[in-house]
Amino acid sequence: MGYAEPRRRRGNYGFDGDFRLIPAKWQAAAIVTMFAVLLGFVVFDVVTGRTGAAVAGGLITALLAFTAATFAFTTRAGKFQVWDRVLADLELRGDEKLLDLGCGRGAVLLAAAELLPGGRAVGVDVWRPDQTGNSPEATRRNAELEGVSARVSLHTADMTRLPFADGSFDVVVSGFALHHIPTPAGRRAALDEAVRVLRPGGRLAIADLGHTRKYLAHLRAAGIVTPRRRNLGRRAWWGGPWFPSHLVTGRKPNR
Repeated sequence: MGYAEPRRRRGNYGFDGDFRLIPAKWQAAAIVTMFAVLLGFVVFDVVTGRTGAAVAGGLITALLAFTAATFAFTTRAGKFQVWDRVLADLELRGDEKLLDLGCGRGAVLLAAAELLPGGRAVGVDVWRPDQTGNSPEATRRNAELEGVSARVSLHTADMTRLPFADGSFDVVVSGFALHHIPTPAGRRAALDEAVRVLRPGGRLAIADLGHTRKYLAHLRAAGIVTPRRRNLGRRAWWGGPWFPSHLVTGRKPNR
């Protein structure tokens, strides 16, 4: 299945990144300054006839520019295109109850809610600064702008200890969130919780930029049926092909 024409989003979904120690504006300023300095060295090398140094500096600058450009594309456009396809592949009926682990400002959650006119989209997060302006208030504003607020519920909750009963959801998804859990044991606990709250026959779709082989093995050991892992391609490069993303899918067995 190919990528459809991306739909226009009305919400503000910010930029992805780690902004716990250094605010986003400072990081952006540092990147711009770095490029300016590198270009200055390249120009200096050209003017002074240092051809080898100029070529090397130009290649380094181009590589860094490519890395920054692909990251910016993924966070502002690519991940939305990827998740539109993933959600389409789930072939939702429209009446399911769906859980998004680490929903952030709602990029996946609200796209899913649009496909659930008779269902419910539930998001959980601890609202860390993994995106600019990450907060439940920002997500609620986006839900209103996208016209799906009546179908959306938000909970402040840890993915490793979900406040839901067993078998509460038809679908569990997660978009580039589990890797923020710092320990392997914590990530395994989050996967176990995802399986626990999934009803028999329910489906999982977890995208991430690391640890996905281990996710696949853990879900297989947990009894998930037809677990699969696939590369999400260039639209989910977090800085280039050396920072790819993968999707892990599967289904909980029927009783």
